Amino acid sequence: MKKFEKVLIASDFDGTLKDDAGNISKETRDAIAYFIAEGGYFTVSTGRTYQGFHLYDPSYINAPVLLANGALAYDYEKKSVAFFDGIDEEGFEAVRAVRDKFPAASIEMYAFDETFAIHLTDDTERHFTDQFIEFSVVDDPSEAKRPWQKVMIGSDHNTSQAIQNRLKSLGDDPSFLPTNGSFIEVLKKGVDKGTGLHKLADYLGVPHERCYAVGDGYNDVEMLVAAAAAFVPKNSAPEALAVATHIVRSNNDHALAHVVEMLDEKYSR
Repeated sequence: MKKFEKVLIASDFDGTLKDDAGNISKETRDAIAYFIAEGGYFTVSTGRTYQGFHLYDPSYINAPVLLANGALAYDYEKKSVAFFDGIDEEGFEAVRAVRDKFPAASIEMYAFDETFAIHLTDDTERHFTDQFIEFSVVDDPSEAKRPWQKVMIGSDHNTSQAIQNRLKSLGDDPSFLPTNGSFIEVLKKGVDKGTGLHKLADYLGVPHERCYAVGDGYNDVEMLVAAAAAFVPKNSAPEALAVATHIVRSNNDHALAHVVEMLDEKYSR
């Protein structure tokens, strides 16, 4: 039996796997290649949607990728969906409430392979074009293909808090990721990177106690808590550092290589 058989590492992408220049270092790639060669599963867990994740590479990913903060697991090798927990008609009320009360806010709805917008703004259009995402503009959520991986609501900082308060008043289905930024991510109730990690482990036949997570941001917290051990780069956000079980080198100093080094020592005992 190889050292890392039935072991899964799920890593956040931006700010964790990649350095601040947007690159995955040779040291990181070599470490992951060693982990895979010893039987391990390595994948990315990202807030990016299927439409916005363009950097799949079979040389360092050998398991379905967790997309849209755990809503979708896509197997790029098999070109098939492992699982998809998307928003359906239960999201109509929230979308319409934002559309009607906050006409300056943009609303992005990401079906599996199609994207739709209500109240298209310059910021939202750049959100799409920067990621080479094609989109259609609609007036009502019923006109958009479903289910949605997630809904993104864009506004200015002041309006964002008012929108979050309005969403809270509508209940918890769909749910959303609270943020101090200008974009709010709306997800199906119960969906987050932590539930996605465990569903992926079950799909792969990996025991939960052999699932490890690496992340740097507030949207990684549930995944870090759900994992058997939480590896957090030392230059991460306070929310991630607060739940870390292990602080590793920064993403600019091959954080994932450090993770593999630590797991190598653990599984060599």
